[in-house]
Amino acid sequence: MMKIAAEPLAALRARTSAKWQTYPADVLPLFVAEMDYPLAEPVQQAIIHRVLASDTGYIAGPEPVAGAFAGYAGRTWNWAVDPGDVRTTTDVSVAIVECLRQTVPMDGSVVITPPVYPPFYELPPEADASVVEVPLLLTGRGWQLDLPALERAFAKGADALLLCNPHNPLGLVHSAEILRALADLSAKYGVAVISDEIHAPLTYAPGSFTPYLSVSANAREYGLCVTAASKAWNIAGTKCAVMVASSERTRLQLDSMPDEVAAQTSILGLHGTVAAYNDGGPWLEAVMAALEDNRRLLGELLAARLPGLVYRPPAAGYLAWLDFRGLGWGEDPAAVALERARVALEPGHRFGPQGSGFARLNFACSPEVLAEAVERLARVRASSSDGTA
Repeated sequence: MMKIAAEPLAALRARTSAKWQTYPADVLPLFVAEMDYPLAEPVQQAIIHRVLASDTGYIAGPEPVAGAFAGYAGRTWNWAVDPGDVRTTTDVSVAIVECLRQTVPMDGSVVITPPVYPPFYELPPEADASVVEVPLLLTGRGWQLDLPALERAFAKGADALLLCNPHNPLGLVHSAEILRALADLSAKYGVAVISDEIHAPLTYAPGSFTPYLSVSANAREYGLCVTAASKAWNIAGTKCAVMVASSERTRLQLDSMPDEVAAQTSILGLHGTVAAYNDGGPWLEAVMAALEDNRRLLGELLAARLPGLVYRPPAAGYLAWLDFRGLGWGEDPAAVALERARVALEPGHRFGPQGSGFARLNFACSPEVLAEAVERLARVRASSSDGTA
């Protein structure tokens, strides 16, 4: 298997993306979901070849991505996707809004399950809908969807559910059993389910991820999948996302979108995405090995240097949901980390009220950067404990 390493800090700080331009150079940026690894060569070459050919116009259609995604879904999850059911747009957030516009009436309501990806609070209002919060449950077996509470929300008239699958920021991979039960509730109450599966290729246990549309006829009848290669292959800026239908109802919903929705897809993103799905497997395998090492290393470092901080290793993705409440860092520990440790974390409160006292850390970096970040946080704790704060 090939190996991959994060790029040196000097090279990373030359990047112009948000991760490396938001904070001064003395801050270690572990907040936004961008990885520090070099791009997969097939993706690089696909984009470079289009530029060298001066092929930077509008896309002709979704067909190249549709076939590539269908092939990837079949190989990876044994999910049979008809390429004719695949559409594209610029990114997953736009895909969500456009799907909501097709499935939710004006002044309708959309259920979200906090703590959850912050834009989930913003996207339903963009589609002229309100937000209904049904928080996840923390059980002895870990986090899970609160199915009884979801049913109550559906029974009260909710029109749609935004499902985060796998769930950001927890790295939760919903079980097939839970998803089937959710699909049954969706069909019972006629509630659309928009399943955001952007983190699906980043699952650690092979075979553990279940695409929502694959679980049952009920899921296919009322569900839409939105996803992209952007998180797994680190190409968010190239702007190409996928929308998948699996029933006459949902095909009509995709086909009813304005032509401009598809036209927003970047031709460079389209070709980069095709390369990722078709030829990016070895690179992703190497990335997952590096992330697995960092996932374990983070647990060891936190146990040794920050006892009292609670960390549950994610089952998918490179984002760690850290519980600082035992350290007494207040409602916004990310603010303390930034001010006193010069480590930028994503504030937990942005993920909903349940995130008070939490912060999200991106561990898709070098082991050295990860160790330095934990050491900086540990020094803050030590200075607070000895009264020098």
